[in-house]
Amino acid sequence: MPDPHFISALRDIVGHDNVLTEAADCWPYGYDNSRKHALPEAVVFATTHEQVRDIVRQCNRFSVPLTARGRGTGTTGATVPLPGGLVLSLERMNKIIDVDPANRLIQVQPGVTNQDVQDAVGEHGFFWPPDPTSAAFCTVGGNLAYNSAGPHAVKYGTPRENTLGLRAITGAGEELRTGVRTTKGVVGLDLTRLLIGSEGTLAIITEATLRLTPLAETTRTLQAVYDSVESAARAVSAIMAQPTVPCALEFMDHNAIDMVRNTAPAKLPHNAGALLMIEIDGNKACIDHDADNIATAARIAGCVALTIAHDPQDVEDLWATRKALSPALRNIAPLKINEDVAVPVSQLPALINGLEGLSRQYRIPIVNFGHAGNGNIHVNLLIDPQNAQQMNAAAQCLDEVFDLVIRLAGTLSGEHGVGLAKRDYIDREIDPETLRLMHGIKRQFDPNNILNADKSLPPLPVQK
Repeated sequence: MPDPHFISALRDIVGHDNVLTEAADCWPYGYDNSRKHALPEAVVFATTHEQVRDIVRQCNRFSVPLTARGRGTGTTGATVPLPGGLVLSLERMNKIIDVDPANRLIQVQPGVTNQDVQDAVGEHGFFWPPDPTSAAFCTVGGNLAYNSAGPHAVKYGTPRENTLGLRAITGAGEELRTGVRTTKGVVGLDLTRLLIGSEGTLAIITEATLRLTPLAETTRTLQAVYDSVESAARAVSAIMAQPTVPCALEFMDHNAIDMVRNTAPAKLPHNAGALLMIEIDGNKACIDHDADNIATAARIAGCVALTIAHDPQDVEDLWATRKALSPALRNIAPLKINEDVAVPVSQLPALINGLEGLSRQYRIPIVNFGHAGNGNIHVNLLIDPQNAQQMNAAAQCLDEVFDLVIRLAGTLSGEHGVGLAKRDYIDREIDPETLRLMHGIKRQFDPNNILNADKSLPPLPVQK
């Protein structure tokens, strides 16, 4: 049971009705989309920066672990409150503070959804480039905590490239302002980029100033089908080497294609070994020329079909192929293992071939798709969690997947984060000295280790 004096202090800060202590009420706030779960002892809803500051200070005073949470769309268990303690829900901090089209920025609280931002700035002819699949539901705070990007990152970058500044509360309860309201600024250390992607382990973001990009006049969508993964990967390199940068470049392997072949409106050749969905944006006067450039680059040896969509229904039909995949995966394997590794684009063939070899070796179906322009591939191991033998094989297979990615000079997470799911693998990518430095930064921001403890960074080895 939580300390009654602590609960009383929380209610003094946010009001009686904004603190939950009954197990049934707290239960939904103990999980995220990883399906991992731990029951918090209490849940508190904040609506202001000052409330977050005071809540963190009370957690330090009473030595209560604190896990900040948006709307639970993360897939790595980063918001699962392992030590119990307090969950701080930021979903009610959902105000748009300022829209400033003249300076191409918007200032928001962390509980504003990604779609709310797009709607607000779209009225002024702008957009915020990060666009995860869960944009209609996920919050800006979660996007920043994970550095979640989506398909448009290939041209427009991740939240780190599209955030000007932050307001935050450290684990010690100190108030921070980071960054600037200009697109250039080099005064001091770049704490904005440090906090983005730190998964709530250093500080809790209470406001964000986001950099906006003008909406393009028009777009074109292309679909290119290849006889093999190698051909598709060569096409990705060719597309990314010419001057017209696509705003989306998505990949599906043959297993993914087979899953949606009978449900997608656009018919796919039976010899399809891989597929690329390509979107470009720009001026109306140039878009057909740019589409032709992309098509020329995409028509390499092994291209068996290429379609350029010109009307909205054709565009919808082409994208339906990609959009049908996630529902199909949920139906076939609702508890699949989903990893989001990234490798240099030139290493995509080696990655996919290696994954197919592991699939055969461990007799586990693996479906691969993702953001080809960044080399960011979502690796889906389709398993039956009721089958103990298959679960054991999946653990061994995943271990080898991560080794393969590191051998190819890749990274273990492109946009989903680390959380619990990948914490114990991180020392394969990050050397001991760098890990020690990261732990030192954690202690500086959060000396009592109350913020999202045991997430993101593996424990340091004991010094002998």
